[in-house]
Amino acid sequence: MKYVDGFKRPEAAAALREQIITLGDALGRAGKRATIMEVCGTHTMAIARYGLREFLPPSVELVSGPGCPVCVTETGYIDAAVQLARRGVMIATFGDLLNVPGSQTTLAECRAAHADISVCYSPLEALGLALKHPHREVVFLAVGFETTMAPVVAALDLAIRKGVRNFSLLTAFKLVPPALRVLRDDPTMRIDAFLCPGHVSAIIGSQAYAEFAGRHGVPCVIAGFEPLDIILGLTAIIQQLVRREARVENQYGRVVKPQGNPKAQAFIDKYLYPVDARWRGLGLVPQSGMALRPEHGHFDAERRLNVVVEPGQEPPGCLCGEVVKGKIRPPACSLFGSVCNPDHPIGPCMVSYEGTCAAYYKYLVTERSQHA
Repeated sequence: MKYVDGFKRPEAAAALREQIITLGDALGRAGKRATIMEVCGTHTMAIARYGLREFLPPSVELVSGPGCPVCVTETGYIDAAVQLARRGVMIATFGDLLNVPGSQTTLAECRAAHADISVCYSPLEALGLALKHPHREVVFLAVGFETTMAPVVAALDLAIRKGVRNFSLLTAFKLVPPALRVLRDDPTMRIDAFLCPGHVSAIIGSQAYAEFAGRHGVPCVIAGFEPLDIILGLTAIIQQLVRREARVENQYGRVVKPQGNPKAQAFIDKYLYPVDARWRGLGLVPQSGMALRPEHGHFDAERRLNVVVEPGQEPPGCLCGEVVKGKIRPPACSLFGSVCNPDHPIGPCMVSYEGTCAAYYKYLVTERSQHA
């Protein structure tokens, strides 16, 4: 069942709710309980905003995963960026990294202490800073999943063609499919299916999940971000669980194609290659990151400016690592909503707009308090 328009139609949502309840009853009668993980920060925020967990029957639990790139970036990366800023390097970054705590401080605090840190809405703005200040080193904090990689390497490609020599990247790119394998193989938790990210899938394509779904026997359904997009995705997942199927299903066909975006993939492969990467909560995940190829080492901030990204110290009491693995929900953290809130975030899950803690606080704490 697919909808091309009207993604907020109440009557369609009501019909799907009845379908989900029926499917949930079938799971319950079989003595089964299913755990579905959404792997996208935009999904997490939309699910909280529209109260979509209330659509689900008792036999189905929906948990949030490592879908926020800021949230899975380790503390040591922030420490390296802070080190560069204190050395007089001009830092360009997306805004959601500013307030992420490092081991001792944040980039926002460094900027308040007169470090040269600019918020950019596009990697091209960072390149523009390098062109405007040819005698300054400019480093762009390249954090993100497959969706972000293409525009970043596009800026790099332009820098190369323009002969810009004072521009480099501090990379912390992450790949989604390897993280799914780690989550599925974790013996301390059980995930029965994945609601896969629409933005990432538009780049890598629905086929990218096929081997994982087949080998691990896990349903993978790609969904968009409107309420009915997500409900359709959840319905498709529960149908597979009831039928004991495990395959990739694309409920976001108007955007995601089986092969993804070949041009973006080729552009990424031209400049980046897979490497082992550390994730907050997940630890070292083999071949789950992307780094600049050696032939482009001049644009790698770690090599060019002699800075090393080392493991940092996590904020005391912060359970963001457990949140991004779906092991706990934010209210299970003793800091949530009291010591840790959007005005005073302790961990990255409360900082980023796509963070699970931010979603819970905004839509499941703040609004309920206002209604009360």
